[in-house]
Amino acid sequence: MSAYRWGGGQMSMSRHQTGRAPGWTKRGGICALLAGALLAGSAIGAMADCAREEDIARFVSDYMAFEPTEALGVGGSMIDALCTQARLAEALSLHLGPVIGYKAGLTSAPAQEHFGASEPVRGVLYRDMMLEDAAVVTAPWASVAMVEADLVLEIRDSAVNAAVTREEVMRNVSAIYPFIELPDLALAQGQDMTPETITAMGVGARLGVLGAALPVGDPAAMTEALAEMQVELRDGTGELLTTAPGTAVLGHPAEAVLWLHGAGVTFKAGDLVSVGSFGPLTPAQKLKGGASVIYRGLPGDPEVTVSFAGSS
Repeated sequence: MSAYRWGGGQMSMSRHQTGRAPGWTKRGGICALLAGALLAGSAIGAMADCAREEDIARFVSDYMAFEPTEALGVGGSMIDALCTQARLAEALSLHLGPVIGYKAGLTSAPAQEHFGASEPVRGVLYRDMMLEDAAVVTAPWASVAMVEADLVLEIRDSAVNAAVTREEVMRNVSAIYPFIELPDLALAQGQDMTPETITAMGVGARLGVLGAALPVGDPAAMTEALAEMQVELRDGTGELLTTAPGTAVLGHPAEAVLWLHGAGVTFKAGDLVSVGSFGPLTPAQKLKGGASVIYRGLPGDPEVTVSFAGSS
């Protein structure tokens, strides 16, 4: 598989932010969240070529210092990448809090084509990456800071693991949240960005801004609304940058849950699921001091916003 080499420049951004989202606490072991028994002495774990401890430590040190870093998992398989991701998540959880859910990445055909992928990739969400609506994020907050229009589903019940249709998924979702993800592509110029290296580094989890919860009272109606909505990304001046339909993510946001379960994730009540980007990732420095995402067609046309301060 050919590699896409990251050619973006280093961004000077800062870790300070206001508006931390409350409420999520530790829910279970990280290894179980990621790759089943990959690190628990299973046959799969024994076969996986995980990154060395020193490579994980280097990545974490660079990541927390907002320094572009070397790719993990170069030349390895997806099993190797998931093993590395599990080890990395254990290390990052000391800084970002426990894992509280999952994220799907490369959920559109153009994104998969760009990175040479044949399917999405999966990562995790951390408790302390979640910020409240209207958060102010002060530079530098990432080494390669990006912004994406996303959406989060909160799992109501573990019965979602038996779902086979979109509406069955939505019957087991308690709420949806407008969500601006602020991912960090993390890698230095010239580093390979393949599905495996993206997976190994956790699919870029760094920060995210959660809007107000929309309870799912009528799963059938919400399933339809999610398919028919239009998702707008606007910059800090209010200028419209991109718009995408609800079908832009795997044909429907609920498909992210079905794909993640098919890829080995077992959900439990309270898990959060980031469904992926509606439209392309946008470099933060192009957003003129902030971003807003509006979900036209959902009840009340909800909106979530973030502001950026101190760009240098």
